[in-house]
Amino acid sequence: MLAQINPIIGDLDGNTQKIFQAIDKAKNKQAELVVFPELALSGYPPEDLLLLPHFIDQVEVQLEKIVARTKNLTVILGLPRKNPNEKEKALLNSAAIIQDQSILGYYDKILLPTYDVFDERRYFEPGKEVKIWTIHGYKIAVTICEDIWEESKLVSATSYLRDPVNEIKKLKPDLVINLSASPYSLYKPALRQSVCFRAATTLNRPVILCNQVGANDSLIFDGFSLCVNGQGKLENIAKGFQEEYLFQEFPFPNQPIDFKPSETIEDLYRALVLGVRDYFRKSGFTQACLGLSGGIDSALVACIAADALGNDNVLAVLMPSRYSSTGSVDDSLKLVENLKIKHQTMSIEQPFESYLKILQPSFEGKKPDVTEENLQARIRGMILMALSNKFGYIVLSTGNKSELAMGYSTLYGDMCGGLGVISDVTKTQVYALAEFINKKNSIIPQNIIDKPPSAELRPNQKDSDSLPDYAIVDTVLADYVEKHLSPQEIVERHAFSLDLVNDLIKKIHQNEYKRRQAPPGLRVSERSFTIGRKFPIVQRWV
Repeated sequence: MLAQINPIIGDLDGNTQKIFQAIDKAKNKQAELVVFPELALSGYPPEDLLLLPHFIDQVEVQLEKIVARTKNLTVILGLPRKNPNEKEKALLNSAAIIQDQSILGYYDKILLPTYDVFDERRYFEPGKEVKIWTIHGYKIAVTICEDIWEESKLVSATSYLRDPVNEIKKLKPDLVINLSASPYSLYKPALRQSVCFRAATTLNRPVILCNQVGANDSLIFDGFSLCVNGQGKLENIAKGFQEEYLFQEFPFPNQPIDFKPSETIEDLYRALVLGVRDYFRKSGFTQACLGLSGGIDSALVACIAADALGNDNVLAVLMPSRYSSTGSVDDSLKLVENLKIKHQTMSIEQPFESYLKILQPSFEGKKPDVTEENLQARIRGMILMALSNKFGYIVLSTGNKSELAMGYSTLYGDMCGGLGVISDVTKTQVYALAEFINKKNSIIPQNIIDKPPSAELRPNQKDSDSLPDYAIVDTVLADYVEKHLSPQEIVERHAFSLDLVNDLIKKIHQNEYKRRQAPPGLRVSERSFTIGRKFPIVQRWV
């Protein structure tokens, strides 16, 4: 049985109870072996909790309780453990092989990713050797996540000096089991399947992968645990974005299934909903508020929040100004009605006028500019934060990745909040998600989708006044931020002008200081701004 569970980082008691539930389920179904994800006991990634000695001591206490629960059962469990050897690091990222209330031994993860969102070499010593365990008469090799990726050559960020899959091949196992905590990003489920297919065909042996599910801070784990036969064909797969116990007989019956993954945009939407739901559930909050502007970004966030938290737990705040169009207000009210979420309307005209009067002596002789525009955004942010303080809402920031890249967001204004729901979703993806939402029912009014993007902070303002089309922005953004292409390479690929590309890249770097002050955001791309990407604020490369 593959126990695709959703642990909470640091909740050792709660995670142990989840493990107990899975063990009891396995016994009830007369399963002989239960496999859990990587670091299932601590949750992944535990980060600097691992540096607390008393945290690791408690992991050992919980492990003893789990071992006592395994009568007549074999369990393979991911956990951090103390390094008993001469060491550079004090810990190992391990799998405990437990059988009938005894620990047979441990497998220690060999390949420790230290790139993108991963920082495992900060905490762990690499494992020394691959191992074979004889379990219920079969020779089983245990691996942990990254250990099977090097052989596939699908990791572009690094090249390891060892390949555990080829080392395992010499030992001729009957089965390879992989404990995984592989975070979601666009196209990652399909990529993960390819890794398993390649490992299985290289070994000519079945491969089982048990993946974590759920969201922890910015990272979202999609599950999709799977079983692949020795010919590299899919035999079984768990559901995505939810907990599941996946039962699989072994040897496999050699009955490959025709699994068609859902549309990419559907998985993206499910990931965002799971990310919001777990962020609230695991941090102990239930209610969210957001500013609803009549634009497509806030409309999308409202839909995600309503699906994640329930419509009774979402408050939309309409904060029109002298520049807000009647259509924007009407469209917002229509969306509120369609989603059946709560709403309030608070005009910002009075506080805006008051601030202009207060600042008038200092601004004497100066023409209105972005200062007055930002002032409106900051008034709105202040209102949302006041509601948050008074009623316990988490404020949802509605800025998208394209805006964060270009600096089209206001510090202490629309950037305020507890979670950036779509901060790793580009503007073109925002439109695609809106269309996906409207496939079954027209939730988002068509006017919101059709009208040109605008912050409505000055008369007749449009984003296109100072930016090229978002399709161009997002193309450069993907090539430069995610693929690390040079300006010249981007120009050659798309026939953009070099001045245009350089200007957009310059904006990306100039606004690093803003993004450092943004709320945590849900990571759904290969490289997000909120986690996994580290560039200095003060630099002169660009």
